[in-house]
Amino acid sequence: MTKAKLTASDHDRVSAAVHAAEQDTAGENVSLIPQRSDRSPGVGLWWSALFAVIALAGPGLFPDFYLAYFRWVSGGWVSDLTLSEGFELALAVAGLKFVGSRLILQWMPLRLWMTPRFIKTQRVQGRAIRYFKVGAERRTVGRTGILLYLSTDEHLAEIVADEAIHKLVPQERWGEAMAKLVSAAKDGRLADGMVAAIEDVGAILAEHFPRAADDVNELPDRLIEL
Repeated sequence: MTKAKLTASDHDRVSAAVHAAEQDTAGENVSLIPQRSDRSPGVGLWWSALFAVIALAGPGLFPDFYLAYFRWVSGGWVSDLTLSEGFELALAVAGLKFVGSRLILQWMPLRLWMTPRFIKTQRVQGRAIRYFKVGAERRTVGRTGILLYLSTDEHLAEIVADEAIHKLVPQERWGEAMAKLVSAAKDGRLADGMVAAIEDVGAILAEHFPRAADDVNELPDRLIEL
């Protein structure tokens, strides 16, 4: 996904799209773009531990190589290792590998790249649901709030709908809106993707929740960028 930043004009475009989409529906759209949903510190820890275990097995699998290296480090003073010294060598190698891996995996792009997709999906879904509960759930009279959520670093998008919408609209109906959003975001066109998705979501909501004459705007018509 190409890195992109939203300008003030982009914010205005998305906010205008939300306002326009809500003219024909009682649905209330909340649009949210965080840079990242989770820092995944545990993933770095698990990878570092795995590399350390592999390094720990190295002296046992390739004793001649490590012995030659130990001789080189000692300047040729040590020609053989006792069992105790062998364990010390293995632990030293494992410890260095663990610390080195932890330091390298502090670089967030690499850590995210090494995070399994199912973990990223779970965490993006979880964060989207938490934001929805705080900002939209049960904050409309008809339970018609909906969150459109794009996490740019994880390259994932989610739609979370309030109770009334969830009962009438199957999750599969949001597929095209999600595809447009993710496709545009991959090209760095975040605003274009959000506008296209908001229009599709608005059209679906208008089918099931047409706007009444006395309908009032219950949630802000603006894009939230974190």
